[in-house]
Amino acid sequence: MKSRTTIKSIILETICLLYVLLFVYAAVSKLLDFENFEVQLGQSPLLSAFAGLIVWIAPLTELLISLLLLIKRFRLIGLFAAYSLMVMFTTYIYIILNYSSFIPCSCGGILEKMGWTEHLLFNLFFVIIALIGILVLTINNVTEFFIKPRIIYFSIFGSTVISIGFITLFFILSEDIIHHRNNFVRRYSGNAVKLNEIDLKVSSYYFAGATKEAIYLGNYTAPLLVTKLDSYLKKKTEFKIQPNRIEFPFQSVQVRISDTNFYLIDGSVPVIFKGKINDWKAFVKWEGSTTFSHYQLMDSLTLAIRSNNNESGESVLGSLYFGDKSKTYFNSKLLQKQIDGIFDVDGTLHFDKDIQKLVYVYLYRNQFIVADKDLKLNNRGKTIDTISQAQIKVRAVESRNEIKLAAPPLIVNKTSALYRNLLFINSALLGQYEPKEMWNDASIIDIYDINTNSYQGSFYVYNIKNEKLKNFSVVDNNFYGFIGSRLVHYKLSDILIKAYKN
Repeated sequence: MKSRTTIKSIILETICLLYVLLFVYAAVSKLLDFENFEVQLGQSPLLSAFAGLIVWIAPLTELLISLLLLIKRFRLIGLFAAYSLMVMFTTYIYIILNYSSFIPCSCGGILEKMGWTEHLLFNLFFVIIALIGILVLTINNVTEFFIKPRIIYFSIFGSTVISIGFITLFFILSEDIIHHRNNFVRRYSGNAVKLNEIDLKVSSYYFAGATKEAIYLGNYTAPLLVTKLDSYLKKKTEFKIQPNRIEFPFQSVQVRISDTNFYLIDGSVPVIFKGKINDWKAFVKWEGSTTFSHYQLMDSLTLAIRSNNNESGESVLGSLYFGDKSKTYFNSKLLQKQIDGIFDVDGTLHFDKDIQKLVYVYLYRNQFIVADKDLKLNNRGKTIDTISQAQIKVRAVESRNEIKLAAPPLIVNKTSALYRNLLFINSALLGQYEPKEMWNDASIIDIYDINTNSYQGSFYVYNIKNEKLKNFSVVDNNFYGFIGSRLVHYKLSDILIKAYKN
């Protein structure tokens, strides 16, 4: 009998010692690498909204539990606390593995090098030995603690439910705060009325250009096809471009139309065709060595482009003149690096000929850049949401010499369009006091005056058959948007566009 009691005491002491070593090590690792731990929590989809609080609570709780386990008088409380904490950690990892994207482990030290599955098994082991410790300490009467089994089982069950529920609640609240309810309020001062729609049968169309009388569409799957629609989407005409050369290994060739000219452009090759819309015959205008990914026509022979720095590989905005003596110019100070200078500065490029302004809207942060046609900075504007730091994680794949996103990023500004001095942005974030039902049924368009860096108002564009707005263009008070295979036409109220300047 005495031998059995001794064995149980050794088991109990071993369990407590293992927990003390684990928690002290984890807590000290967090505190020694505090900045990194704080960053990791900030990237967590479960805890990011509460990172500022948890970054202190987690290591201090681990140290407190370790102290309770070392004092025999408080050992039962310590074991229940250790069990509950490990159930929380295990639930956290389970949600990460099944309901979330990859995020870095926030445990610190050697545990950080574990894979998620190994970490889950590791945690389950400690959950089990905590249960064994509780049972040994109470039901088997190793010490002065003796509690009826029914009470112990109920306490264990209650601790399990509360711990799982606590982490699940964190996940729900954090997802809602970070992805939907930032601390900003929209105003819907005007409205947009839907006038027409047309079913294009396929969803591979994009905007190639527009005038007040007509809009032109390109097609990703039929790159030489141009579709012309009148402004009310009633009359449809199709044209086929006839290039004089076809030997180029095109990867993403697109059409751009400006006045009476059209252009075939593929910045990844790179080559530029130019022709007239009266005959749709295209001739090579420029064939160079500068590659680019984003571009907008600023005049008949000049493109605004986004390219990459030859030395660092980081993205940079510039201009390309493709006349007889072609030349390029880059302003490396326009795009502001936060993480890697590539993904973190991703965005959409616009140019308006009426006001001769270039606008670049960041995809992952609440900022946009306004510059003149010479790429001189005019101002840096902000959208009304609160995401000023790009929430992305990048990883270098050394075997391929590539940098890739390691997790899905938080998108702030989905798509955008510029007409004169008004910037229209399809926001990805829900503001305060906005009904979630509307968020599920429509897309939100925010309007900004780039001259004054001011928010003008918002309006809804409603889904069609559960399909959301994909891309859009604005011409005067006409809003054209792609929703699935359909092109819709909205008329904007005077209140929404009152800030237009000549």
